[in-house]
Amino acid sequence: MTLANLLSEPQIIPELVATERWAAIREMVDILVASGKVDASDRDSILESIQQREETMSTGIGFGIAIPHASSTKVHDVVASFGRSSTGIPFESLDGEPVSLIVLFVVPKDQFQTHLRTLAAIAKFLNDKTVREELGKAHDAAAILNVFENRSPRH
Repeated sequence: MTLANLLSEPQIIPELVATERWAAIREMVDILVASGKVDASDRDSILESIQQREETMSTGIGFGIAIPHASSTKVHDVVASFGRSSTGIPFESLDGEPVSLIVLFVVPKDQFQTHLRTLAAIAKFLNDKTVREELGKAHDAAAILNVFENRSPRH
C-alpha cells in the first residue's frame, strides 16, 4: 500500500473554503461522503470521532501540516482526504503556525497497528520539504495526486 492508494482526485480539495480548524475538518469529511468513501448517515459519527481525538491534542504537527484522524466502526478500510489552504488555517499547531496541508484519515476501529502505520507514513511523507513544496505548487487535484503517486514510498 502507498499513501497514493488512499486518495483519488474526488478526495482532494486543492483549495479549502474553510478558514478555521473545525470547518476544515467538516469540509474534508464531507468530501469523503461526496466521493462515496463514507455513508452520509455515518458523517456525524465520524466527525464526532475526529473532534474527540482533536480535542485531546491538536493534530497540527508543525511545518504547516495537520493530520486529523480517528478510528471508527463506520469504516471497513482506511479512508482519507487531502485539503490545501493557500492562506493557512489556525489549527492550534505545535509550532503555533497556520496549517496549509491537511491529510484527514479514518481507520476501522480496533486496527491500532494500521492506525499507527498510517499516521507515521503520512507524517514521514509530509516531513519532506520537497514534497510540501510540490504539494503547495500543484495546480489542481490531479497534480496533487501525482505528487502522492510519485513521492510515496512503496510498502
